[in-house]
Amino acid sequence: MIVRPFRGLRPRRDMIEKVAAKPYDVVTTEEARKEAQKNPYTFYKITRPEINFDGEVDTHSDEVILKGKEVLEQFQKDGIMILEDKPAIYVYREEWKGYSQTGIYATFSTKEYKDGKIKKHELTRKDKEDERARHVKLMKAHTGPVFLMYRSIPEVDNLIIKHTSKEPEYDYTDESGIHHILWIVKNENEINEIVEAFKKIDAFYIADGHHRAAAAARAAEELAKENPNHTGEEEYNYFLAVLFPHTQLHILDYNRVVKDLNGHSKEEFLKKISENFNIEETEKFKPSKKHEFGMYLDEKWYRLTAKKGTYNENDVVSSLDVSILQENLLKPILGIENPRTDKRINFVGGIKGIEELERLVNNGEYKVAFALYPTDIEDLLRVADEEKTMPPKSTWFEPKLKSGIIVHLM
Repeated sequence: MIVRPFRGLRPRRDMIEKVAAKPYDVVTTEEARKEAQKNPYTFYKITRPEINFDGEVDTHSDEVILKGKEVLEQFQKDGIMILEDKPAIYVYREEWKGYSQTGIYATFSTKEYKDGKIKKHELTRKDKEDERARHVKLMKAHTGPVFLMYRSIPEVDNLIIKHTSKEPEYDYTDESGIHHILWIVKNENEINEIVEAFKKIDAFYIADGHHRAAAAARAAEELAKENPNHTGEEEYNYFLAVLFPHTQLHILDYNRVVKDLNGHSKEEFLKKISENFNIEETEKFKPSKKHEFGMYLDEKWYRLTAKKGTYNENDVVSSLDVSILQENLLKPILGIENPRTDKRINFVGGIKGIEELERLVNNGEYKVAFALYPTDIEDLLRVADEEKTMPPKSTWFEPKLKSGIIVHLM
């Protein structure tokens, strides 16, 4: 597999805490605007460029996106962000709540993505792909990384960790309590050692950022057509990502809340559930193993255990807990045919805890909540290897990757 060094655009060491920001899609425009009022150097000015305007604007318009590009260029002119003097690979570690993941920032081949060597496990929406591809083309940059993983090989993992004994360029803890450390590898022999090591690996896997990867490939295709001197080595043929060994990654539960019981009384609802699940009333309940679910209804917790025959043990997608819940409860009983589009269902990341499920039901916003056991990373890899697709909202990786730590200019 191809791992390619590049000249990263990154914040000056004393500015990293001010510039780096959460991914654009986990904050609202209003939240980004409030941050910018306190901190004029936030990367939201680039990834949420509508906050550079007063009042309502079309967030997808060329004018708004190009304003973000203008701010990025200004950050570079003002020395807030600096362009690396030569190609580098960046070793990066995140530490959070006792977990640690150490990988590399590099650029990766859009051709390998199109050839299926960078494997995916989710469907992408064409409209979102279009929007992100246009953003890449107008910005002439990848402003946020794709989150990749590879099947852990100790000798490769150790080769990366070897560089963490040096003096880091960044070492700080952010507002969410995540500790970020980054080392820069510029020595050509050391870079080549890393590049050669990854050539022995057969595939990379997308953990998070399917739309970013698809958009990068789409933008590369369009830019190649527009370039009569296209060689395949241009920067647009490569996209920004952070690559971690799969054994270090941490998937949290991704829970569900539903607004009503689809016309059923509580008694009817429980009776219908009992056809496919064993039900047991319990104290506050967080599932501790596969095929076990917590359900919160009318200020009571229930343990649901899937009965034999509700799923095919030999089919990786059918035996996922998100599939078991969807096919045996959400769809047939609650009438949620398509969880992607049905407005009666919502999804709650496990980082908020099951207390958030109780809160949403107790305040009347939702009628019932379901707590799931986190998807196993080996199941995710198997889905990708078998070229299958996970149901929507199957995985919640934590910690997330921030934007603005490194930018890839095209």
